[in-house]
Amino acid sequence: MDSRLPWPQYFMKIAFLVAERSTCLRRKVGAVAVKDRRILATGYNGAPSGLAHCLDIGCLREKLKVPSGERHELCRALHAEQNVIVQAARHGGSIEGATIYCTTQPCVICTKMLINVGVQAIYFAQSYPDDFSREMIAESGIVFEELPLACG
Repeated sequence: MDSRLPWPQYFMKIAFLVAERSTCLRRKVGAVAVKDRRILATGYNGAPSGLAHCLDIGCLREKLKVPSGERHELCRALHAEQNVIVQAARHGGSIEGATIYCTTQPCVICTKMLINVGVQAIYFAQSYPDDFSREMIAESGIVFEELPLACG
């Protein structure tokens, strides 16, 4: 019997490690794009390259008292899933047909982007208060499953 960590848990643990680079004060999120058991790109939530991070200047969403799951445009950071897409594009790679492992369920904005780039599956460890995201993903036919992970 193979006692090694199964592939889905392996990639989810990597997503949690990626999340440790996050500069968000509210929620650290990591994402990994995988195809044929190979990592294509990683991303975490944080400000665009070269701009000040919330760690350094504070959180606009906290200052404005924006509830979680609302008004995503009122944030300095890109989401982890957005950064996966950006990193793949920046380095000339396609994530079409990839599986995405996220520490947190993608919001509706990231969900729409992941649908359009053609991912085949999205696994997440923690849910997020965004029912519209779940509705869109169900309509898309993309595999969408919670994969809880006890890190430690």
